[in-house]
Amino acid sequence: MDDRTIRVALVGCGGRGSGAARQALSTAGSVELVAMADAFSDRLEGAHKAISTAVPGRVNVPEENRFVGFDAYAKAMDCDVDLVILATPPGFRPMHFEHAVSLGKHVFMEKPVAVDGPGIRMVLAAAQVAKDKDLKVGVGLQRHHSAKYQETVRRIQDGAIGDVVLLRSYWNSGGVWTRPRMEGQTEMEYQMRNWYYFNWLCGDHITEQHIHNLDVANWVKGGPPVTAQGQGGRQVRDGIDHGEIYDHHMVEFTYADGSTLLSCCRHIQGCWNSVSEHAAGSRGTANIGAGRIDAVGASPWRFRGEDPDHYQVEHDVLAAAIREGTPHNEAEYGAHSTMTSIFGRMATYSGQRIQWDAAIGSQTALVPAAYAWDAAPPTVPDEDGRYPIPMPGTTPAF
Repeated sequence: MDDRTIRVALVGCGGRGSGAARQALSTAGSVELVAMADAFSDRLEGAHKAISTAVPGRVNVPEENRFVGFDAYAKAMDCDVDLVILATPPGFRPMHFEHAVSLGKHVFMEKPVAVDGPGIRMVLAAAQVAKDKDLKVGVGLQRHHSAKYQETVRRIQDGAIGDVVLLRSYWNSGGVWTRPRMEGQTEMEYQMRNWYYFNWLCGDHITEQHIHNLDVANWVKGGPPVTAQGQGGRQVRDGIDHGEIYDHHMVEFTYADGSTLLSCCRHIQGCWNSVSEHAAGSRGTANIGAGRIDAVGASPWRFRGEDPDHYQVEHDVLAAAIREGTPHNEAEYGAHSTMTSIFGRMATYSGQRIQWDAAIGSQTALVPAAYAWDAAPPTVPDEDGRYPIPMPGTTPAF
């Protein structure tokens, strides 16, 4: 095993970036954080302090290796680093991933990996280049590294509940933070600070959060669905601080074998909450996240083994692959699960029944024309401070 120090650059210093850095620095062997990048200096400095406290002795980021601004990612990657952690808002992920791979860096990137079809295609192309260069790529779909999920999915695929005919997935919760508009902010800075509510940055919560549950369904089925239709809207989250995204989506996905996934995600307080995945087959049912299978003619099965923190395990596996030189590239299924969520958003926004090939081949890109604090984002508010909201029946699918 290679016992050299793995030198890490962190690109994106928010809460998840800080968490991913702590986990990367907690893997076996010598590892050190040596460069950091973020659009905002306060986020970078706060993360530097928090990571240094959580993982003492493994942070060595001098002032000259702390980069701020839209081009900070490239400057951090130009440092002497082996592994790049990509944890900015997902709208930046394709550009950052492609650049890291072009420089020959191993990558851990948080989910989702894009927000539109062109971004997905960019990720898939870079993933192939990474394979050709034998670069290791991890994606933050950590359920794949849960012993409980692994064993439950294996049993389902081995026929424990017969032929899977219906899947259900949920990410129903009360929603997330908002940040007030501050005096003197440009529109670009306001949207960057409130990235969750703008599709060019977040992709809507069906993409940013519900991707986890959609990913599990694709895992069970061995690939993504082929059609999608659904509905959604803004029932309660309709303030000027809620940008352009919906607060609920309900999508019916169909796989190539005719089986169905019913997908529900909702951000409304005071309602039934669930973050879970379920399968129904010709011989029984499974609560996948709970590690439970109930099959006709068999005793109920429950996962009883150890299930270490899969946020940590995914970094342990990536670091081991880097040190041992074993194949490790999660970018393709990460891209397909991300595209499944985008596919669903296209269906709910448009109200149309759409096909996978058309969706992934879409030429509609959500990225801004320029990355600068005084540049106009793709969506801007009207004179009342409100943003245009997607309207089924009017908004095009592509």
